[in-house]
Amino acid sequence: MQYLATTTAPATLETDCIAVAIFENGELSLSASTLNEQSDGNISRIITRGDIAGKAGQTLLLQDITGITSPRILLVGCGTKGSISESNYISAITAMATVLNASAIRHATSCLAEIDVQSRPLEWKVRQTAISTEAVLYKYTQTKSDVKPQDFPLESISFFDESDTTQAALSGQAISAGMTLARELSNLPGNICTPTYLAQQAVELDDLFASVTTTILDEAEMEELGMGSLLSVSRGSREPAKLITMNYQGAGDDRPVVLVGKGLTFDAGGISLKPSQAMDEMKYDMCGAASVFGTISAIAELNLPINVVGVVPSSENLPDGDANKPGDVVTSMAGTTIEILNTDAEGRLILCDALTYSARFEPEVVIDIATLTGAIIVALGSQASGLMANNQPLADALLQAGNDSYDRVWQLPLWDDYQQQLDSNFADIANIGGKEAGSVTAACFLSRFTKDFNWAHLDIAGTAWRGGKAKGATGRPVPLLVQFLLNHIASK
Repeated sequence: MQYLATTTAPATLETDCIAVAIFENGELSLSASTLNEQSDGNISRIITRGDIAGKAGQTLLLQDITGITSPRILLVGCGTKGSISESNYISAITAMATVLNASAIRHATSCLAEIDVQSRPLEWKVRQTAISTEAVLYKYTQTKSDVKPQDFPLESISFFDESDTTQAALSGQAISAGMTLARELSNLPGNICTPTYLAQQAVELDDLFASVTTTILDEAEMEELGMGSLLSVSRGSREPAKLITMNYQGAGDDRPVVLVGKGLTFDAGGISLKPSQAMDEMKYDMCGAASVFGTISAIAELNLPINVVGVVPSSENLPDGDANKPGDVVTSMAGTTIEILNTDAEGRLILCDALTYSARFEPEVVIDIATLTGAIIVALGSQASGLMANNQPLADALLQAGNDSYDRVWQLPLWDDYQQQLDSNFADIANIGGKEAGSVTAACFLSRFTKDFNWAHLDIAGTAWRGGKAKGATGRPVPLLVQFLLNHIASK
């Protein structure tokens, strides 16, 4: 799928379909008005029949309108002119992509980016079109046997605007491709997407991009480094753990941004076994890792002038005779002893060693991304990811990137008051802090291993995938992470 830019007037465009915005009460957008004049008022006459009211997400596909070169015009409702929200716009472009994908249309032009959306810049509207379109087009097929190719697949969307939208289109294409990679890795079943499989995918990124260098550590090498916390999680599995490092080099000797992604390819909870209901969704416990893969892919595609290291600790968490037991004490790479009170709080056990390992890259900042706690879903639902940090400027930068990308986060406290909940009678620290403030105490645990650098934690358990009938990975927070890196480059 390609995303392109065009400045050719809509009435003379040689394309399969032109999508234009219609506001409530039948009011026409600029491009719709131009097409209406070129067609001698045909479009307004059709609208007055009442087939489309202009509400966000409504569509009406018109065929062979006199005076228009394109054989189809797609009218897309966008809401009330002058007060179109981001969600209105996303509804509109999602509806547009759905119609385009279901029709015999290969090449389309969208004029929707010309409308005002809560003061959002043109670049945001173009990127969001690519992101939402790819969400519509994405279809998981890898383990299905009855897949039939689409007769008329949508191949390209061009963005019409008098200014050049080429760079925005390229950014949107790279980000949406990164999200698709994250979705695909996340949606794969745990018997295929194992730690070894993830390592192989990292090697493929190395082969695909000259700017990416991948290193894989096996269990013996991790043991030499003293990663007793990470390795304790994999003891219950027949799948060996891997520590995956993807080093994107785009800015010479600059200190890197390190992204640490939790890579639990399946989490049954270990001895502290999870309830059976929806346990299949625990293949999504590696969505943090998937988002790192997607981000590395996107920035390599864009050839961004920045250094980024992706670190992915990957394992399974299963019950076994050699698995962690409640009450066990393990020793982390940092030398901190940890009492395991709940084996299902394993994400922090693999992340803490990965965070300690990250210090060797002399990072400018470190951000970990993890489906870490169910408590964050209770707190924030599926709208925003949780954010905690030991450095407020870093937190502010992530909040800004979340707002800029509309892949939003919400900051929770990381006060010392919560640290006492992690006290242990038998080790330096316990791996859980009780029922209260579960997301905060999980971050407090990780903060013990981040004292030497500026660090932020993103809890994406509520945003990384959807359950129920629409079950599937979302590709978040790839847009947030790429936007953070873009802003970081611009700030220098």
